[in-house]
Amino acid sequence: MTRDHPVFSLDHPRLLDSLLRTDKLLIIQDLDGVCMGLVRDPLTRTIERRYVEAARRLAGSFYVLTNGEHIGSRGVNGIIERALDTPSQAKEQGLYLPGLAAGGAQQQDHYGKVFHPGVSEAELAFLKAVPGKARQFLGELLGAPPFGLAAADIAALVAASVLDNLASPTLNINSCYQHLHGRPDLYRRLQDACAAFLQRLLQDAAGANLQHAFFVHFAPNLGSDTQGQERLRYADVQNAGTTDFQFMLKGAIKEVGVLVILNHYYHQRTGRYPLGPDFNARQAPRDHAALLRLAREHFDPAQMPRIVGVGDTVTSSSRQVDGRAEQLRGGSDRGFLTLVQALGEAFDSDNRVVYVDSSAGEVARPGIDAAQLQCGELEPWAAAVGISDPADSLRLDVVFTGGHSQYVAFFCDLAERYAGGRE
Repeated sequence: MTRDHPVFSLDHPRLLDSLLRTDKLLIIQDLDGVCMGLVRDPLTRTIERRYVEAARRLAGSFYVLTNGEHIGSRGVNGIIERALDTPSQAKEQGLYLPGLAAGGAQQQDHYGKVFHPGVSEAELAFLKAVPGKARQFLGELLGAPPFGLAAADIAALVAASVLDNLASPTLNINSCYQHLHGRPDLYRRLQDACAAFLQRLLQDAAGANLQHAFFVHFAPNLGSDTQGQERLRYADVQNAGTTDFQFMLKGAIKEVGVLVILNHYYHQRTGRYPLGPDFNARQAPRDHAALLRLAREHFDPAQMPRIVGVGDTVTSSSRQVDGRAEQLRGGSDRGFLTLVQALGEAFDSDNRVVYVDSSAGEVARPGIDAAQLQCGELEPWAAAVGISDPADSLRLDVVFTGGHSQYVAFFCDLAERYAGGRE
């Protein structure tokens, strides 16, 4: 595969200078692990005020795309409000992060106005009941053999693990991983039990005539099997594997969100929606080729921005199948980053894929070996074991091995200079 620029580049000044010379810029960015550190308990997340203010300066050129949510007790909006002088400041000054949450099913503008386009009241009602079921499931599971945890430990773990998101209720078992770290067999049983619980929810939904409404998302994962079901990533001694078990609205996948964001970007620049004013994540095809075809058919190449996709959850792992090595690639950011890359090739828009190494947080994940990259080896994939491989079609153009703090500093510099040069 030929490339006109390096992969796994650590040359952040070069990227900055290149973006500052870009007339039509569009940053599409994940949140957890990218602009905030990964933590065991999502309620302890913090965000830097300067990052929030920088995002506002990039209005029109910056959107978030996350499987988390904007609103609710675990939403990002509350984190932003706590980073400011007063909670009301976010709404008054338009400091909320615009873009898509819940995989694309939840839209928000700078002022915190939230929409759920294409989502029915029946679907929202079903989702509302999931956190209560999840608390009961996890509490009973952890109290029974072979877990048999103390009541106080169960209460703390359930409180930290059940995320009562409105559109994407989630079991986040990072805290359970830490508690069971010395007993990996038990943790893997917990992973299986959580996956089975979500499958039962799908069956319950079918019984309520909502059989086509939802799907199960694992983060991180090992891609999808031949039936389109995402594969669990089991934990090992260095990796927590799948920690987020999400019950999501069908169609709410990040790659579709890229087209939703582009549709809004074109409207703000041209006054028209190429895909129509009501286009949303639930209307679009899920197939990558079909999404790319839709973009080619409807988006004017002359108005196509240079897209920078930023994420932290990409996986690549090998396993033995019938005596042969098989490479499994996944991660909740892989799909949207791959589409960003493909759009750059299709529209000759010089897009960039940026990877933020989130392995230094509280969640055990594979990381990039910065020292090995700095050696200047021609084959850098040995520095990214568990993340990418030589045959990976997704190109990680620029990497931030210093994690979210390094990326935030870069982002703030970009916002100040990019916006300042256009004022």
